[in-house]
Amino acid sequence: MEDADFSGYATKAGLECSDGRVITPEAFRHQDKMTVPLVWQHGHNSPENVLGHAILEARPDGVYAWGFLNGTKQGQNAKALVQHGDIKNMSIYANRLVEKMLGKVKSVLHGQICEVSLVLAGANKGAVIDWVRIQHSDDPADVTVSDEDAIIHTGLEIEVPDSADESETDDETGGEAEHSADDPTIREIYDSWSQQDKDVAAFMVQKALEAAGVKPADLEQGDKQTEGDLIHDQKEEPGEMGTRNVFDQNNKGGVDTAGGQGYALTHSDCETIFANAKRSGDFMGAVKEFALSHGIDSVESLFPDAKMLTERPEWIRRRSEWVDRVINGTRHLPFAKIKNMLADLTYEEARAKGYITGEFKKEQWFPVSQRTTGPSTVYKKQKMDRDTLLDITDFDVVAWLWEEMRFMIKEELARAILIGDGRAVDDPDKIKDPEGANEGTGIRSILHEHHVYATTLTINLGDANSSYNEVIEELIRARSQYRGTGTPDFFCTYATMAEMLLIKDTTGRRLYDSKAALANALMVNEIVEVEVMEDADYADVLGIFVNLVDYAIGTNRGGELTTFDDFNIDYNTYTYLIETRLSGALTKYKSAVIVMRSGDSDTLVTPTAPAFVSSTGVVTIPSVTGVVYKNDATDATLSSGAQTAIPAGTYVTIRAEAASGYYLRTGPKTWTFKRDAA
Repeated sequence: MEDADFSGYATKAGLECSDGRVITPEAFRHQDKMTVPLVWQHGHNSPENVLGHAILEARPDGVYAWGFLNGTKQGQNAKALVQHGDIKNMSIYANRLVEKMLGKVKSVLHGQICEVSLVLAGANKGAVIDWVRIQHSDDPADVTVSDEDAIIHTGLEIEVPDSADESETDDETGGEAEHSADDPTIREIYDSWSQQDKDVAAFMVQKALEAAGVKPADLEQGDKQTEGDLIHDQKEEPGEMGTRNVFDQNNKGGVDTAGGQGYALTHSDCETIFANAKRSGDFMGAVKEFALSHGIDSVESLFPDAKMLTERPEWIRRRSEWVDRVINGTRHLPFAKIKNMLADLTYEEARAKGYITGEFKKEQWFPVSQRTTGPSTVYKKQKMDRDTLLDITDFDVVAWLWEEMRFMIKEELARAILIGDGRAVDDPDKIKDPEGANEGTGIRSILHEHHVYATTLTINLGDANSSYNEVIEELIRARSQYRGTGTPDFFCTYATMAEMLLIKDTTGRRLYDSKAALANALMVNEIVEVEVMEDADYADVLGIFVNLVDYAIGTNRGGELTTFDDFNIDYNTYTYLIETRLSGALTKYKSAVIVMRSGDSDTLVTPTAPAFVSSTGVVTIPSVTGVVYKNDATDATLSSGAQTAIPAGTYVTIRAEAASGYYLRTGPKTWTFKRDAA
């Protein structure tokens, strides 16, 4: 750009940082042709630090910047410094950094350049990143996304138009001082530190002594050090860049000659501290020893305030992998009221019949049943005082709250779908569950579904000869009861899965060496561990076979997961709400198998089928110890013996359940009888 005052690389791709990281060519490519502020030494505390603007140019090897200095006194002064060759370096101020391990190198993949700065000197001939409060994962495959800040120096010199003495930067790295492996000097140890190590050490020493009230007269005066001994750009508070060197000896009488306030350390002071640190291996102990030698008796004043290891408080929450598995696995409908209709072709009367010439052709018969499920509202609400909100400056507490609310409502919906929310029926906070009712509103939990849609398998593990090998055998047998779509998943606790994985043969070798091998044996797509099933209310639930594509979630437009926020001016509070209005139910016959554990002392019983005379419509209930017979439509318990005849052309369904202290292997068992038409 012909009218630019200078140009140069704001950041260079492929150069290794002092901490081993590398800026990738794509990291800031999206900012091509973007204009950003041009400032002096990354100063943010005064508008006088703004010198002009820079236009970014994305190149294959980095980001090139064209600098335009403004007409202010500071801008024209910077222009003179650049043209004279006194200022030769730029650096960038970036945030929203994304990094990932690429091979053995941790690389910056993406970020946002907020400003370009003229600086006295780059940190080295390559790129260096002064990372601030960024916690990096130990997982090499993990991607770290940070909203914190980074200052990146290329160390490459800028170019001035029509410069008579323009030259490329040399290839020297100005690297670490070579020192003896046998007896390194304090100077060599200090010079071997990275710039970040030097910054931290000097800042800690200076702050500790200032907090302890050490007077300049107490400090040993030494010779003024060269520029190579200085540590620049001390960052004391977010957004404020320190301008005084803590090793600078221009400080006299407690006042910097440059006009700043505070005290300085001599080179010999630092050598004393570093020597003690080398001897003891404890840097903070060396600081304490130095301070006490100058009359400091308040030990706690030597140490800085505690710092958070993470950007914000970490959640203590249950494992949640199963939540998305449930929510995303269900079928989502664009309407909130769900109707199921089933026509049962398993009855004898529904069979096709042979014909004899001249005989009457009989009508076939099968029952059609239906049920409807309406929507119910589920919500999560939080409130925070505005004063509290303003006082929390370490992290974005509102974004933190929204994350909590979104996670918790999704977990609650997934729990309601799979096993119910576990609250008592009369609890006002209970998510509505119609359970076995034909008509109702809410989310029908699979665990409490009607027997038409789910089969219950009960296994007794109280016998001394029982084992989880028997459980696997029963689960395989129970697959014959599954009529759902495709191959189901098996939802269970980790403990249940672990017991099955630990089954061994007579030689002590495990029968199933992985989850995949166990899933294959159970003829399921995947075994999904559900932590909420570990609650005491579900102690008897061993697991659930289901393909969630057979479970439908319905919501009208506008009833989807929606967020709201409001400010109450009278009480100075913010309120945050996330809610949804939906219904949920299994939609296919026998599309789930619920595996229960019986009581240890329960007895297995097998129900006997009732007798029925189709011509008279009389059902006779047998007497079987441990079995209770009920009218499936009315849920009324039926005593043994002949029942009242049903009207001609109608039908009745009888259900057999286990009495208390007994259990059925699979149940409940049902029979449907139809009386002949008149």
